[in-house]
Amino acid sequence: MPIIQIATAFNIDLEFEIAEFHKRLLAYIIDFIMMIIYLFSMKYLLYTGFQIDFEQDMGIDILVISLPLLLYSLLTELWMNGQTIGKKILRIRVISLEGGEPSFGQYILRWITKFFEWPFLFGYIFFSKDALLVYIFITGILGISVMIIIAVTGKHQRLGDLAAGTVVVNTKTAFTVDDTVFMQVNQTDYKVLFPEVMRLSDRDINTIKSVLTQAAKRNNFEMCNRVSAKVKDVLNINSDMHTDQFLEKLLEDYNYLATRE
Repeated sequence: MPIIQIATAFNIDLEFEIAEFHKRLLAYIIDFIMMIIYLFSMKYLLYTGFQIDFEQDMGIDILVISLPLLLYSLLTELWMNGQTIGKKILRIRVISLEGGEPSFGQYILRWITKFFEWPFLFGYIFFSKDALLVYIFITGILGISVMIIIAVTGKHQRLGDLAAGTVVVNTKTAFTVDDTVFMQVNQTDYKVLFPEVMRLSDRDINTIKSVLTQAAKRNNFEMCNRVSAKVKDVLNINSDMHTDQFLEKLLEDYNYLATRE
């Protein structure tokens, strides 16, 4: 299984398993089938159920059908931490080549370059079955060309990944809130030890979380030691806490402070 090493802002190399080609293909097919089901279901509902007039109500068609289809990949990856429904089922997700979750700008770049893969906004607004079938066929052919690009690139990246600086990797288990930097801090008397943590960027926080996750999986906390030393130096913090406890506390402080800004 191909492995990619990603150098983080703390000069720590994190290892990730690049998603296999067949997983990306199956995820694409699942997403594509779901979108086609949504397309025909909504067409039937609007024109047979509610009997709207296409000539007069084209805007409804675009708003209810075309726009959700067009924004599907962008919104699902934003809301589901780098996963569409197809990616979640296949247990793969998008990460940044700089470590951690991609930024909003990277998601936008991936989506813009994916536009020609899902050309639902134009063509799908027409009710003709023949037009729909032809457009589905064209979209499928474009999707195959994308799969070819993924197959021949070294890190199995599509054009959007190359432009945005992202890659699709395996995730051993379903991606949950525990895998993100977000954690619930329920104590009403919670005490912040390191308010300086807010000087770190979101990318730094994501890197700390990724380092802690990998250290726990490998039972090797050398990475934590190096990151901890770097953070203390940058933030000018002195602490006798064990390195992994120190980093965990940083994440807790960050979550507590971020939710109260």
